Amino acid sequence: MSVVLSRRDVDFLLFDWLRAADLAERERYAEHSRDTFDAVLDLSETIATERFAPINRLLDTQEPVVGEDGKVVLPAELSAALAVYRDSGMPAGVFDAELGGMQLPFVVSQGAFAFFQAASAAASSYPFLSTGNANLLVEHGSPEQVRDYAVPVIEGRWYGTMCLSEPQAGSSLGDITTRAVRQDDGTYRLFGTKMWISGGDHELTENIVHLVLAKVEGAPPGVKGISLFIVPKYLVEDGAIGERNDVALVGLNHKMGWRGTTNTLLNFGEGLATPGGAPGAIGHRVGEEGQGLAQMFHMMNEARISVGMGAVALGYTGYLHALDYARTRTQGRVPGAKDPSAPMVPLTQHADVRRMLLAQKSYVEGGLGLLLYCSRLIDEQLTGADEAARTRAHELLEVLTPIAKSWPSQWCLVANDLAIQVHGGYGYTRDYAVEQFYRDNRLNPIHEGTHGIQSLDLLGRKVIAGGGAGLATLVGAIKETIKRAADVDGPAAAYAAQLDARVDRLVEVTSQLWAGGDPALALANSAVYLEAAGHVVVAWIWLEQLLAVGDRSDTFFDGKRAAARYFFAFELPKVDPQFDLLASLDRTVLDLDPAAL
Repeated sequence: MSVVLSRRDVDFLLFDWLRAADLAERERYAEHSRDTFDAVLDLSETIATERFAPINRLLDTQEPVVGEDGKVVLPAELSAALAVYRDSGMPAGVFDAELGGMQLPFVVSQGAFAFFQAASAAASSYPFLSTGNANLLVEHGSPEQVRDYAVPVIEGRWYGTMCLSEPQAGSSLGDITTRAVRQDDGTYRLFGTKMWISGGDHELTENIVHLVLAKVEGAPPGVKGISLFIVPKYLVEDGAIGERNDVALVGLNHKMGWRGTTNTLLNFGEGLATPGGAPGAIGHRVGEEGQGLAQMFHMMNEARISVGMGAVALGYTGYLHALDYARTRTQGRVPGAKDPSAPMVPLTQHADVRRMLLAQKSYVEGGLGLLLYCSRLIDEQLTGADEAARTRAHELLEVLTPIAKSWPSQWCLVANDLAIQVHGGYGYTRDYAVEQFYRDNRLNPIHEGTHGIQSLDLLGRKVIAGGGAGLATLVGAIKETIKRAADVDGPAAAYAAQLDARVDRLVEVTSQLWAGGDPALALANSAVYLEAAGHVVVAWIWLEQLLAVGDRSDTFFDGKRAAARYFFAFELPKVDPQFDLLASLDRTVLDLDPAAL
């Protein structure tokens, strides 16, 4: 099938619900209109469908290898597809005009990029990582660093990475050992090893800008000693490519998904290259010493929204494949059919298949709504009419980001699982794309922080920060939707009442968890809290979509009603036993002796 994502759904969410076209009335986006937004979406859909989707299986079967010359070998079709993406101007989408950017609203850019993520997770990963890299430099780099390292990335000529993890220190960044040695000329020499670096080496562009976390000699232990450095693959001299830096490709990691994305083990300062006549990777510090982790989180928080969108995109395209298959594949007969010679019926005639399809629809369309809503908050945080509006957007975004990353990574993966099941035995073979979608999406629960890390962030920081200001803002936003829905004829009022009770329970349980002042006990079951809070939030998103549908009726809008009905009947009630468990302050995992595992 050629459709990778529902354009009508993207348009509905962007323009009917989130009113993204109204952003063109703001000064930052004044050069745009609904027409330019549509043109960006049209172009993205076309390139994704015609250039990215056709190579998705190829990238899965022809994984990167290291050639005899030590260079990474990738299929030529990948380079060709990425060149089309570069020439379209899309890499510059959200950046300032003075940097060569289009100054698109973030919500429109995310909606457009979702087509690429749905078409090929592996191919889209290179520009995805590079955009975050350039955003960080624009925010925290000096004007010279922006000119020399961010602009070429914005133009799509170079790609970028973020180098955080090390073999002995995955998410525990305070334990990294890569060191930076000060030089007399103001630069640094870096020595150490970085692991799991996506896009860490390739020949797709003439240079790669690595953003590397390291500790300057003499820095304090832990995260306070971490600084951030620009370490290009090739040194840059007066804007031109210079000699090879001391960054060595040690090996490629081969993951179960995203197989077309080079995932690398890199050594810095190994001495295979001697820039300036000496070993050590030459790096340029970004900002002040000791600020590296805070700066990197600027990139990571944005990346978490994009990871969530990637999870939605893979779940969504898997759902569309399953739906297409179920409509055309005939098998069996409906219950009560007595004539064995009667024609077999399409899979969609079977109630349990409809259940699986409706579940997928509720996850992926609810997830897409959540991620576009969060993207709209980024625009509001940047261009809101006043300080109050910008502060509200920031508070909502802080609370929602862990959910926006983890909920789709969990439930849109479930959608992929169900898509395989709808295909029956064929779904477990490489003859159909749904098994690859599952493998690709299975990586998202660990990208940019695991579920456990996100749950600790949500319950341990975000909902209690500022005396619970963020949670209060979120609850206020949900209650406002509930109030509007209560006055609407039809099922919306009943859904609003169901949601209202669960929102109150969320607030109550949050208070109960922290009442004793014991962080270990409060956070012991934080993953359960994240899942329950996520379901409450997505139920809110579905209620918002239902209100945006109004009384319009065709198969698209009727589908929205059916998915909302499913979510409130089948999914939202799941939070009740989860809240009961949390309120009990269950100590099962705390009291467990690890030796008993």
